[in-house]
Amino acid sequence: MKKPSQAAPASLARVDSGFSYSRLFFEDLVDSALAHAKKLGATDAGAEASEGCGLSVSVRKGELENVERNRDKSLGVTVYIGNRRGNASTSDFSGAAIEQTVQAAYDIARFTAEDPVAGLPDVGDIATEQPDLDLFHPWAITSEQAAALAQRCETAALQTDRRITNSEGAGVSAQQSHFFSAHTHGFRGGYASSRHSLSVAPIASNPGKKQDMQRDAWYSSMRDATELASPEAIGRYAAERALSRLKSRKIATTECPVLFESPLAAGLLGALVQAVSGGALYRKSTFLLDSLGKPVLPEHIDILEDPFVKRGKGSSPFDDEGVRVRARKVVDAGRLEGYFLSTYSARKLGMKTTGNAGGSHNLTLTSRLTRAGDDLDAMLQKLGTGLFVIELMGQGVNYVTGDYSRGASGFWVENGRIAYPVEEITIAGNLKDMLMGITAVGADAYNHGAKTVGSVLVSRMKVAGS
Repeated sequence: MKKPSQAAPASLARVDSGFSYSRLFFEDLVDSALAHAKKLGATDAGAEASEGCGLSVSVRKGELENVERNRDKSLGVTVYIGNRRGNASTSDFSGAAIEQTVQAAYDIARFTAEDPVAGLPDVGDIATEQPDLDLFHPWAITSEQAAALAQRCETAALQTDRRITNSEGAGVSAQQSHFFSAHTHGFRGGYASSRHSLSVAPIASNPGKKQDMQRDAWYSSMRDATELASPEAIGRYAAERALSRLKSRKIATTECPVLFESPLAAGLLGALVQAVSGGALYRKSTFLLDSLGKPVLPEHIDILEDPFVKRGKGSSPFDDEGVRVRARKVVDAGRLEGYFLSTYSARKLGMKTTGNAGGSHNLTLTSRLTRAGDDLDAMLQKLGTGLFVIELMGQGVNYVTGDYSRGASGFWVENGRIAYPVEEITIAGNLKDMLMGITAVGADAYNHGAKTVGSVLVSRMKVAGS
């Protein structure tokens, strides 16, 4: 199965924003909120005005199922009285509502216990440069056009093979938003962004075998709709994935190497980020406590964070607090070089913010051992005999201990070749051992959200079967 390449669907174009409120209006709104907070006697204050709108359309078996339009707006206000913090929000942009919201935040702060590390970011940490990262590409699409795209995607899936007998539907989503934020330590900034997607979930079954039914799905998500994979490519690939899982069976309980498909490998990267993020660290609720400067991955692994990728899904010129962001090596030769900290969590730890209020930015995990020819077939050869996982179920991860146990399905591999599909199994281990046990990373890198990583081979895990 070859993943669909990014090819533009027809008739997509950049258009006017479609927003109800201008940037200037939001600036006035935020300034009014900050002025009223100061009038009430706040030591410091911050405010953010935002608006989002979009269209979501779904079809199933060729018929229109849902058309949903969304439009929302919000003003959030944070007030500090010394080290006491209060927060309130409203969707009413009238002058009276703004004053009431600021008053509510102020009253909450008055009766909140003091927190010695609460407060706005230090002035020296504020972002002074805000580069345009090309994040806003509104999609001029009507509900009829969206339904037609979704139908093309589903039809391609259904026509791939006669064993594709059903579908959970296909969907198109076009979303966009913008905001403006400011606070009394001098930060002022905001930008517009967009996110569009196309997805389908076909069902395969073997004729005459009612018990043998398999579902799979695929999608494409981009800032710019012209960069989405074609609906036909997405449909066919989703169908091929579902077909490949027919005649799945259980396997005997064993210990073996496990190869994680790239979307699931991105989940392993996400687990590492969560374990070395500020909240988990200052609460001491992570298996990677006090890991800064220590090996958390093998020496051949590097992780880069880059907030400035043009059109990147994790790109931003500043973090959620208006703090400057920077490109950095989070992991260098397996050694952890930096945590993910907001201003608050950094102060709790006696450290400096890393510009990660709101989460990580674009992350890329690579191996110094990876060669250009290390595609999925090559990774299966590296696996040898073991399990290739393409789906995980459940939330069996304990971030305090690192214990990991998830339901799984995929393929049993023998001598570097897929032997048969497997299901109803559980894979288990400890995240600390799993991360240190990564022996190879594929050149089949794929972007999933704000994370880019190829398939990942873990040297040994427990597999519970029949």
